[in-house]
Amino acid sequence: MPAPDFLDTNVVVYAYDISSPHKQRIAQELVTRAVAGEYVVSTQVLAEFAATLLHKIVPPAAASDVTVILDALGPIPLIVPDGDLVRRAVEAHRTYGLHFYDGMIVAAAERAGSGKIWSEDLNADQVYFGVKVLNPFS
Repeated sequence: MPAPDFLDTNVVVYAYDISSPHKQRIAQELVTRAVAGEYVVSTQVLAEFAATLLHKIVPPAAASDVTVILDALGPIPLIVPDGDLVRRAVEAHRTYGLHFYDGMIVAAAERAGSGKIWSEDLNADQVYFGVKVLNPFS
């Protein structure tokens, strides 16, 4: 069985963002599959997701609602960063000119053995350390 693909933060956010119904439907399908173990995320993705719901969407989500959502996302396989992952993110920055936190996404996907990162924010069709970026919304 191939390694699971990686979901970037924006995909998870769109699953709970009513402002774009088209993107929400696509993202909800991907997140449902992630909960079933078909995709992975990193600790960073969950942290950015929670911060976005609490501080960036209008109106902001209540902390109690974010907690319930995080519990629902709990079954998604999680890549936990460590010093080696941070070092690899720096290498992604050096090699590809990525922002450090985008490098963390790439490094986590590589660690998971993912062949693909589903993201709207990274360059579609770009390959980073052997992991190809696909935009699920295009």
